[in-house]
Amino acid sequence: MNKQQNILIIGAGLCGSLLALRLGQRGYNVTVYEMRSDLRKTDISAGRSINLAFSDRGNKAMKLVGIEDKVKALCIPMNGRMIHDKEGNTFLSNYSGRDHEYINSISRGGLNALLLDEAEKHDNVTIHFNKKCKSVDFERTTATFSDYETKGEFIEDADCIIATDGAGSALRRSYYLERKFLFSFSQEYLTHGYKELSILPTETGDYKTFKNALHIWPRGDFMVIALPNLDGSFTVTLFLSYDEGEYNFNNLTTPEMVTEFFQKEFPDALELMPNLVEDFFDNPTAPLGTVKCSPWHYKGNTLLMGDSAHAIVPFYGQGMNASFEDVVEFDTVLDQHEGNWETIFSEYEKTRKKDTDAIADLAIDNFHEMKDHVGQAIFQEKRKIEMALEREFPEEYSSKYSLVTFNEHIGYREAMLRGRAQDKAILNMLADGDISTTIDMTNKSELKPVLDKVKIATEAILEDDRIAGLR
Repeated sequence: MNKQQNILIIGAGLCGSLLALRLGQRGYNVTVYEMRSDLRKTDISAGRSINLAFSDRGNKAMKLVGIEDKVKALCIPMNGRMIHDKEGNTFLSNYSGRDHEYINSISRGGLNALLLDEAEKHDNVTIHFNKKCKSVDFERTTATFSDYETKGEFIEDADCIIATDGAGSALRRSYYLERKFLFSFSQEYLTHGYKELSILPTETGDYKTFKNALHIWPRGDFMVIALPNLDGSFTVTLFLSYDEGEYNFNNLTTPEMVTEFFQKEFPDALELMPNLVEDFFDNPTAPLGTVKCSPWHYKGNTLLMGDSAHAIVPFYGQGMNASFEDVVEFDTVLDQHEGNWETIFSEYEKTRKKDTDAIADLAIDNFHEMKDHVGQAIFQEKRKIEMALEREFPEEYSSKYSLVTFNEHIGYREAMLRGRAQDKAILNMLADGDISTTIDMTNKSELKPVLDKVKIATEAILEDDRIAGLR
């Protein structure tokens, strides 16, 4: 085919910059337009998450474009969740019973800058900043942009347009507003929002608390989490209702109220955060929403990818990883149908959408797990059993979390269905006394009957789901 085809990408965030890099490697002429300034030259975080959880599905994309080692240098391994109760007690709940499975904290800006640098190494890739997409004519394959520097407008055309411009996508808005074809769209917000805070490093640049964990302060209806940064700091995020409960974002309006809230609910975190009040009132409160839509494409002209097609809440740490996996899946379809954009877009959506819908639902599940369930005794019993099974039978058992996070060869939907069935099986048997954590968790012979029971119960639940049409 003619590789001189021109591809226009809207948005130079994580997904857009990776897509530009991969398409550049494949020989396409790629032009990227980004609304914001070049993050390599100016700080544009403005209260957004400055670090993210990077795991196997995301790393699969880094392998594809050949920068795995460069990305690894930006990572801080997190082996599990460090749970903090109200009395200041902590315990580490590993993400997996297999030592080689862990997630990483990574700088959003550092990773985005690396991807931009790598993309621009290709002469056939051009990236423009401070150009906001106002609308897309998906029939003519043109996009109208507003230039923040000249204050003027211009129209750009291409052989195809791919929008990676996030949850507020201009292309998705054009699909919806033009009403030229049947387009389904949903946007659901949690009653909770989030606010970025920080734990600064010590005067000598060290970490004030354990470095290699994702810290969680679960409090039932709200929580605080913290992820480590390379400079010794932690990015802290408060997830809290806008208007429900004794403390909420709408009534935390004074330094005294904010300090009182943290003194009561997160006293050990407050000790690490003398800058709490300043951060709280300097940084914005942002909403948490899920976007689902279909179709993602219009003929062979335009395509939604990443958050523009499937924005999710952050509680499974898979938003970035899912968007990166989009590029891997798209690349696979390109291999099969290169030369026919309509078939490529159609087949890509057909194979991908079921999985992005699944991770959106899983992220909501994990919201409730992180703020509440991780502190419950039966959940902790379930995790003990799962960790033991993964450790002693690494080839035979993977928890739902492991299936989603560390088994990149399994789609999100399959991971969700099997993982939920396993959770249900273990919790039911714990409640009924059919299995227990009182056995020797390091003794394979004592654990084997537990594994067998979990397998049988899981398959029975999956068969019930199949009969009910849930699979």
